[in-house]
Amino acid sequence: MHEMMNSGGMAMWGMGAIWLLVILLLLLGIAALVKYLFSARD
Repeated sequence: MHEMMNSGGMAMWGMGAIWLLVILLLLLGIAALVKYLFSARD
């Protein structure tokens, strides 16, 4: 049972790290898009 909890914790950390990367990439993409739109408007 303890081993299962331990591996589950590792999987949870892995998923958390992946989600953080996905969110970070999304934010960067949105920022780049907004920057592009505002520079294209001028």
